[in-house]
Amino acid sequence: MKLSTRGRYGIHAMYDLAVHYGDGPQSIKCIAERQNIPEAYLEQLIAVLRREKLVISNRGAQGGYRLVREPSGVTVGEVLRALEGGLNLVDCLLEEDSCGKSCACPSRIVWLKIRDGLNRIVDGITLQDMIDEYACQMAQGEEK
Repeated sequence: MKLSTRGRYGIHAMYDLAVHYGDGPQSIKCIAERQNIPEAYLEQLIAVLRREKLVISNRGAQGGYRLVREPSGVTVGEVLRALEGGLNLVDCLLEEDSCGKSCACPSRIVWLKIRDGLNRIVDGITLQDMIDEYACQMAQGEEK
């Protein structure tokens, strides 16, 4: 499985908003520059994240975007599902008749276990976890 640019950039944008949580609204331009994401593409991603109630916008000269909840309350899984849809590896997990084998497929149990495991992992990682682990990595790098 390979995440699309949409999912990767979305995680970067949400990480940026998490790092700046409490600093007030962040403009698309600032987020795009800090995370090296094309502004036009980021606008599309933010629109989806806003529709999914993960970010909120503030209008005006000092406007921008911020997380709806604190970073410890937003999971990577929520962000990925908002941007990528379900985290299914194969179509048959959504539509049993997609391959003609339906429930008689011996590999379907494998795909279900992988999907369920992946969901558990991404639902167990919050934006705050990302901040904390990155800070720890940077501190270890400085000690060397």
